[in-house]
This record gives sequence, structure tokens and C-alpha cells, in this order.
Amino acid sequence: MIIVSACLAGVKCRYDGKDNANHKVMKMVERGIAIPICPEQLGGLQTPRVPAEICEDKILNKKGENVTSQFKKGAKETLRIAELANCHKAILKQNSPSCGYGKIYDGSHTGRIIAGMGLTAKLLSQKGIIILTEEDL
Repeated sequence: MIIVSACLAGVKCRYDGKDNANHKVMKMVERGIAIPICPEQLGGLQTPRVPAEICEDKILNKKGENVTSQFKKGAKETLRIAELANCHKAILKQNSPSCGYGKIYDGSHTGRIIAGMGLTAKLLSQKGIIILTEEDL
């Protein structure tokens, strides 16, 4: 079984209420080999929501509100689901403060990309789950 970012599976759970539908990921879910998850929603954030980015050691939304605890909760819940379903691989949405793997937004809310990992990607990776992004498909 594979964990996938729900937005890649066509679920309208992005911060702006839209999706990042990826045909290959959608087919994996349809075939029953992938489980869609949204760490932000699992952490208690609503959709739509104010966009957030990693700023040093915390996650701040564009209004300056600290949403780190919700992102941490979502990462832990995602890991729990992955462990329950015996998932050893995840396909996550690049650049996200939750799911970004190798690239994330820089925290300035200007669209600038830097090297880094989102909280969920980091936690799953630390637990030995292989991380891919939609760019790897």
C-alpha cells in the first residue's frame, strides 16, 4: 500500500480549496493500491485555509499565525495511517510545508523555492518510508 497526498488524488483539499490532480496517482487510488491523505486536514486545519510556509523552526500562515501544532499533528496522524496500512512508500506534493520533499517554499510567501522538507515528508522519511513526489512519476 502507498500513502499519497490527497490533492494529487483529485481531492479538493489544497489551502485554496482546489486540487493538484495527477492522473497516475488517481489511477493508483482507483486500483486500491494507494490511500489519499491530507496532513493539514488531519491536523485540524480547514479547507480553504490561509496559506502557510515553514519559517525557520515553525510554520506560519500568511497572516503570521503559528500553525505548527496543526502541522505536527497532521504529520503524526499520517504516519499512524501509514503504519496501520503497512505502507512503505509515499507520493507527496512537492513544495508543501507538509508534503514537500527536497523542495519547499522559503517562508517569505513570495513563491521562492528552497531546498528542504515538509513536516510530514520528514517524519515519514525518518521512519523509513520511501518518499516520491509527483515530479518523480
